[in-house]
Amino acid sequence: MTDPISPPELIWAESVEHWSGSADVLVVGYGIAGACAALEAQRSGADVLVIERASGGGGASALSAGIFYFGGGTEAQRAAGYEDTSDAMFDFLMASTGAPDARLVRRYCDNSVAQFEWLEAQGVPFNRGYYKGKAVIAPTDDCLASTGNEKVWPYHGIATPAPRGHKVAKEGDGGGALAMNALIVACEQEGVRVASDSRVNALIGDAAGRIVGVRARQSDGQKYFRARRGVILAAGAFGMNREMLDHYAPTLPDSCVPLGIPNNDGDAIRLGLSAGAALRSMGGIIATASYYPPEQLIKGILVNNRGERFVAEDSYHGRTGQAIREQPGTVAYLIVDSETFAYPEVSRAQHRFVDGWETVPEMEQGLELPPGSLQRTLADYNEGAGHGEDPLYHKHADWLQPLDKPPYAAFELSYSNSYYYYITLGGMATDADARVLGVDGQPISGLFAAGACVSSIAQDGKGYASGLMLGPASYFGRVAGQNAAQANGEG
Repeated sequence: MTDPISPPELIWAESVEHWSGSADVLVVGYGIAGACAALEAQRSGADVLVIERASGGGGASALSAGIFYFGGGTEAQRAAGYEDTSDAMFDFLMASTGAPDARLVRRYCDNSVAQFEWLEAQGVPFNRGYYKGKAVIAPTDDCLASTGNEKVWPYHGIATPAPRGHKVAKEGDGGGALAMNALIVACEQEGVRVASDSRVNALIGDAAGRIVGVRARQSDGQKYFRARRGVILAAGAFGMNREMLDHYAPTLPDSCVPLGIPNNDGDAIRLGLSAGAALRSMGGIIATASYYPPEQLIKGILVNNRGERFVAEDSYHGRTGQAIREQPGTVAYLIVDSETFAYPEVSRAQHRFVDGWETVPEMEQGLELPPGSLQRTLADYNEGAGHGEDPLYHKHADWLQPLDKPPYAAFELSYSNSYYYYITLGGMATDADARVLGVDGQPISGLFAAGACVSSIAQDGKGYASGLMLGPASYFGRVAGQNAAQANGEG
């Protein structure tokens, strides 16, 4: 199939009659990756210009909960009594995320503690609190929480589990704005220049194949900016671009709702394509509509329209969300009894309460499941749970409890019924040095990238953990800044 996503033209430097401005390093985008890149490049001795499409910095990062995935023994982990290691973090991420570049993951894990400390040094507020519950976003201002599948089979047998979600010190949601405010202030103090209300619409290359600048549209027309050392693309994901979604993720139901800002339309990815960038995991989507909290609902079971279980219910909500998406008709029901019953608290998901029944056969009939299917599923589950086991999906013993106390109830979690919110995970392929890779696997000279416009560690919803966007974006943004500042016109 022909790719309908036409990249913009690549402009040749020799055709540029007038340069409107120049810098050692040009950074396209001013979210978490762009801010960290600009700050690091400036501190490495480069003159930096950030070109931002909006009227100010922040991007989608400022709308996030402010969760960063860090491990290896951060102060927050140690304060909570966890002796995590970079090896355990690496083993877990390699096993669970499908990451294709072990060197990139290894570098992130080995520098995770230092990255947490670096963010704190820039004024990003974290505390040493630990939220022990299981929630999508901790309702408190506690820093540390479990935000992934570390305790889910088979990963708990591969690497010692440890909580690695590090949330900015703010009660509940909204910590991303605090993080971005701190980084933008740091950039201003370092003298980073910013051109706002400027949409980059083309890259500029020279005869040697090196990217040497960008073209941007401003209110008074097209402007050309030269990069003496390197260009860093950090302009976000493509979740708001329906054409790209239809092409790269055609099975994503239309009912799903994108998370982000209007400018998350894939501009950076398309710019990379114009320079010959390879793309990776463009169908990778993390879509969630969590049915917990409250935690007791995890003790229920999830079944599809065949009355069969299909996932361990204690999985991270993104893993569960993708598993539901893979079921026939994307249909799923949460089954609970009188001891586990509660209403889901994530109100925006709007899971429908179906009904209550006195017996399992009545519930099976009410849900229009195949005769005998739910009865067999519950009988098998209850037998194992009674012995503290889940032979089918190995749900952790913490969440195992026989569902044998009528009346019973069901909530519908189907994509056609509930509101699933998503972000895209695919983007340009980069290496551990944040260099954009071409289709031949070789770095494109002068071009770097970080953040949601690249395919980083998590490749899909099953392997995602909260914080695997902001964490790698902040770290590899710094790597991009350092390497772009040290590049020259020949490399």
